[in-house]
Amino acid sequence: MKRFTGSTYLAVAALALMGVTVPHASAPNAAAADEVPEVLGVNFSQTTGNFRGGATGTLYGFGDEGAPTPALINGARITNTSQKAPFGTQHPSGDSLKVEDGFFAKGGQDMYVYVQDYYPDWPYNGGVRPGDSRSYNQATGTYTNAANGIWDYLEVVELVATAVATQSDHPEKYIFIPFNEPDLGNWYGNWTTMKTTFLNDWNATHAKIQSVYAAKGLGHAKIGGPGDAGWKAQRSSDILDFAKASNTLPDIFIWHELGIQQLATFRSHLTAYRNMETAKGIPAIPVNITEYGMLRDMGVPGQLIQWFAMFEDEKVDAQTAYWNYAGNFSDNSARPNGANAGWWMFKWYGDLQGSTTVNVTPPQLNVADTLQGIGAVDNVNKRATVLFGGTSKDVSVDLSGIDPAVFGSKVDVEVREAAVTGAEGLAGTPRVIKALEGVTVTDGKLKFDVDTYDRYAAYQVIITPEQGRPVTVDGTWSQSVEAENTALTNATAFTQDPQAGGGWKFLASGGKDVGAFNTVQSKADWTVTVPRTGTYRYQVIGSTPGVPGRHALFVDNVNTKTVQYTADLALNATSKWQYRGSAEVTVQLTAGTHVLSLRTSADGTTKLPNSDITLDKFVLTDVASGEVTAYAANTLRPFGGAKLTWGDAVLDNPAASRGSMRIQGSGQRADTYVTAWDSGYYDITATYRTAAASDLRLTANGKIVANFAPAQKGSWKSTVRVHLSQGINELELTSAAGAWVESVTTTRAAASDSAAVTIEAENATLRGRAAVRTLTASTGSNASGMKLVGNVGAGAADYIEIARQAKFSATGDYNMVVRYANAELSGSHDYNPQVVDRKIRVGEGGNPAEAGSAFFRYTYSWNSFWERTIPLKLTTTTGALTLGNSSAYAPDIDSVTIAPIVVGAATTVPAA
Repeated sequence: MKRFTGSTYLAVAALALMGVTVPHASAPNAAAADEVPEVLGVNFSQTTGNFRGGATGTLYGFGDEGAPTPALINGARITNTSQKAPFGTQHPSGDSLKVEDGFFAKGGQDMYVYVQDYYPDWPYNGGVRPGDSRSYNQATGTYTNAANGIWDYLEVVELVATAVATQSDHPEKYIFIPFNEPDLGNWYGNWTTMKTTFLNDWNATHAKIQSVYAAKGLGHAKIGGPGDAGWKAQRSSDILDFAKASNTLPDIFIWHELGIQQLATFRSHLTAYRNMETAKGIPAIPVNITEYGMLRDMGVPGQLIQWFAMFEDEKVDAQTAYWNYAGNFSDNSARPNGANAGWWMFKWYGDLQGSTTVNVTPPQLNVADTLQGIGAVDNVNKRATVLFGGTSKDVSVDLSGIDPAVFGSKVDVEVREAAVTGAEGLAGTPRVIKALEGVTVTDGKLKFDVDTYDRYAAYQVIITPEQGRPVTVDGTWSQSVEAENTALTNATAFTQDPQAGGGWKFLASGGKDVGAFNTVQSKADWTVTVPRTGTYRYQVIGSTPGVPGRHALFVDNVNTKTVQYTADLALNATSKWQYRGSAEVTVQLTAGTHVLSLRTSADGTTKLPNSDITLDKFVLTDVASGEVTAYAANTLRPFGGAKLTWGDAVLDNPAASRGSMRIQGSGQRADTYVTAWDSGYYDITATYRTAAASDLRLTANGKIVANFAPAQKGSWKSTVRVHLSQGINELELTSAAGAWVESVTTTRAAASDSAAVTIEAENATLRGRAAVRTLTASTGSNASGMKLVGNVGAGAADYIEIARQAKFSATGDYNMVVRYANAELSGSHDYNPQVVDRKIRVGEGGNPAEAGSAFFRYTYSWNSFWERTIPLKLTTTTGALTLGNSSAYAPDIDSVTIAPIVVGAATTVPAA
């Protein structure tokens, strides 16, 4: 690692044009000047098959409808997931029928069902195979404690299969998993004594599922198994022999790969399985590793890429293990709608859809915790991609086989970085840290070095023919420092071994964090030089153990801001102090050098509430100009025939249009996923060309926000001011007549936030049992005014009522941003926090239809508040708004902000 400790703000573009890396963060440890980079070879002429895209599957990645949000789901492009069976009681959420609409909306292909998750306990049914002690009512799912001559579990299987067959809109896309980890404590652990029982039970459950589908006219039902907790050669061999003879072979062969060394041994397991199929004369069965990885891998791009590369190389599907709670992609998303660094790794992987994978040669194969990568080429779009990570050394990317017939003799290269931010830490859009413009390819070869941040970071490399736009590193100044590399007082740096506890831990950026930050004198001082006077965002990555907390931020020894933290997961010793989130504040700085001092005390004598917080990393970013973020055409996702073009003759100056995304006609679309650090207004600008009078429609989070209509042939910039939600927002571009999109940019327009109105919940009209609760300062809560409203819902009469005001008196589309707390748990489990998603239903007086609704995920503490946006469609001008839920409790509510989705008129002007 040879990262600079600062970046040159105004010289960024010029340096990039020379192929110089301008880093945006300082590496945790400087590498020796003579350190030899590790070489990653990528040969684009040696193809390995169509991109499969199944490595980002999840187990219980989905909680309830809209949890995660559609933007997170669609951006991650998850193709397969395993969820709870209908009528299941193993976990409070994750029911397959309740999440299928969001899953199948864009990327979802295969919905797996853990049938045994019908049972509430782990191991299932106390670890004992059930007998015949119950009689089930197949119509209601209820049972009585009386024998009826039928194996109890077979009745459960029928119940689950029938629910899917009759209630799902896509029963053909379901895969039933009758048995989960039968080799452990789930009924069949002793193969010597339970082998015959398992094989007979396999036949019985297989037959029952098929009979249910046949009775409903659905044809063959897909079944996966055996579902062992690890690769078990003898068990697998016996099952294949039996299933082949009885014509009950699984449609998907399933086992789990849980542990650190599985990164080294999986390929040998798969080879053994494929050899077994061949020896038995069984055609190859698709494989899904329905649980993989450890806590340490989740949310960490440099770990995830090692798993992704392995599974994609072997063309198998796989699902991240479910170690915590449902609804956050196994710790690969942040807060209700945010991206952590792991989510961006999911997104980059999903972007490869439609590509062909190619041969990648890492320094070592089948060795855990090493540099690994994926290479892919999309000849239609003339776009090649390399994803890599897993090493603390710099990387020499050695490309070969670049086809001149596709890419020409010169190419553009852009490298983006995703560095770990913790499970709940917000990660912004990865920025270009290295750019090569118009570099010559000799004999299909190109080689360049990438300075890495640490072994937990990952990188996306995009190679295209020369584009019409300038290719530069990102111009926004940003700098980071590891907490352990600041000047510490009354605090201790701790090494976080990534292999400790067999991987049963969460990883720290740079391999260390700072703890024992618990005296009145504790502080961390960061000396940093900023390039200009203005507003900067100061982000702290750290872990607050189950409660919200506070620190004081001093700038040059002046108490400037309170850093307010929300709670992080701390339900057990593994998560406490290690499950990290982030806190953000803005500060005004003058150009030059400053000392940013994070302290436990604001006055030097009294500790702030809950200030004992572990610290991982600090990030400072210039946001004075609205933090303009560009999403170039070569990062957009094309659908329905939209594609990158390389100089269409129908346009003025075709050379300048090279690398634009052409969208033209019905069904064609391009999607992008943009970051909003705050809920509020942003200018969304599309830069594009047209061949004649044309159109360009922009949709944000499912709502049409602009119909741009340039009147003639030309080059255009069209802008609309849109209210975006904190976190990830989905933008879709369509054009009937044709548009060649060069880029989409977002710019914060905070001045327009005055178009919205915020209502403190305690100032609204409270109905029924809804009541105000006041918090003490000692809670460290982030509730505004230290008040909230609870006891909302669980009855039609218990709700919050908000009278219409001038700023939301018109009919139309609005965003309702709710600050809420939800720490409800239901039941217990050996290791999964049994979190409950609570729902708010919004009504509008005079309108019998619901104005909007959303599920609100777990916030770890009743005193810790996050925000979640509910899209509203208001149809009256005077009808009061109500927030409640007649059938269950809503979350506690701090405040509600109501904002028109669009303010002002959209504009279209000629592009410079």
